[in-house]
Amino acid sequence: MAFQSNVISSQPQVSATQYTVSSGSSHWSSNVCDCCDDCGICLCGAFIPCILGCKVAQDNGDSCCLPFLPGAMIALRTSIRSRYNIEGSVCDDWFVMACLPLCGLCQMAREQKLRR
Repeated sequence: MAFQSNVISSQPQVSATQYTVSSGSSHWSSNVCDCCDDCGICLCGAFIPCILGCKVAQDNGDSCCLPFLPGAMIALRTSIRSRYNIEGSVCDDWFVMACLPLCGLCQMAREQKLRR
């Protein structure tokens, strides 16, 4: 007597989803001294920087009181750079915000405006 086993193997169909992950980083959309690229931001940064700082902080999801804390604008710039995967370092952020604080603030505002 021959024993014959016909087992049908049913394997579930697996569909693979492919994701493309870009590890490349970007650059700031404008240079730190390109303040005249957006005259509204430039004027606000020149004459009422505390208001612009509050807006940049709020647009980043932080408290509007952030610009009034010592060193917080460096942290805000680092956070924005990290959020948008912009090349740079904390040292770069410190240098810009220590030497050209209003220009750095305007650059952050322009970047946020462009990437919304």
